[in-house]
Amino acid sequence: MINPSQKLNPKIFDADVEQVPIRKGFGEGLLQAGINDTRVVGLCADLTDSTQMNLFKQRFPDRFIEMGVAEQNLASVASGMAAMGKIPFITSYAMFSPGRNWEQIRTTIAYNDRPVKIAGSHAGISVGQDGGTHQALEDIAITRVIPRMVVISPCDAIEAKKATIACAMTKDPTYIRLAREKTPIITTDATPFVIGKAQLMFSPGDASKTPDKKTEVGIIATGALVFKAIKVAQALEQLGKAVKVLNITTIKPLDEEAVWKLAQECGAIVTVEEHQIAGGLGGAVAECLAQHCPVPIEFVGVADKFGQSGTPNELIEHYGMGESHIKAAVMKVLLRKK
Repeated sequence: MINPSQKLNPKIFDADVEQVPIRKGFGEGLLQAGINDTRVVGLCADLTDSTQMNLFKQRFPDRFIEMGVAEQNLASVASGMAAMGKIPFITSYAMFSPGRNWEQIRTTIAYNDRPVKIAGSHAGISVGQDGGTHQALEDIAITRVIPRMVVISPCDAIEAKKATIACAMTKDPTYIRLAREKTPIITTDATPFVIGKAQLMFSPGDASKTPDKKTEVGIIATGALVFKAIKVAQALEQLGKAVKVLNITTIKPLDEEAVWKLAQECGAIVTVEEHQIAGGLGGAVAECLAQHCPVPIEFVGVADKFGQSGTPNELIEHYGMGESHIKAAVMKVLLRKK
């Protein structure tokens, strides 16, 4: 059942559940951050409308800079502005920022410990017809490895808005990962959000009615695929399988306590992400559990392949990240657990 303490969308399982692009939440959050603090500035690499920075540009034209197709310069200028007391947000497609300008992000932003916020839009395979050159499947890996960098992957537009507002108030260099396509709204304005804290979204059954029911598998998911993970947990519950779903919005710093406690309780874990399995959420979870609570793990994600053109749903299925694949991973890890 949906965790009542998280105050999630009551229509989450309805066929007509509202769907909004995660990137839209970023645009709304940046606008609010700009209203809250005059030090917030926006810089974009010629993709203002696509990244939803247009909302900020329209409200604060004197605090917006169009950098053109020059992602390395985008990062370096933002670092300089941060050194002068500004709170810069920079946006482009994730394949180009942090992809193309990784060295400038590493050296001018993170190495100098500047509070620049990097919003990578159109991340993951669901960019669809844009094809493999524009489908960022490595961005979590290349950002979480950078010292001092915070890495955030919101599950829906509401959470993206909250994350954007929250990171504007920190002194940390931060990467926010944003999906292009419309994504079901899971959370509400009342859902708690704190950078660095995981959220238990789904628990099996009614504990008051079945107090001895032990959770068999923990699904740890991030980003746009959290919705599919919750749907799988509900379907498995109807088959008598007890599954919990943990939403990891902040991949770095990872909420290690939540991860190892879930593993300790369940004895088996499945990670779910729209990213390369290597170096992503699955890697972060495996690193944590190798130290604290080794258990069988299955990974749902892209298995060492580049993307290609296709519709978002076709690609999710082709690369093994659909609901049937998540369910199969749960059943597989259950067998390994025995």
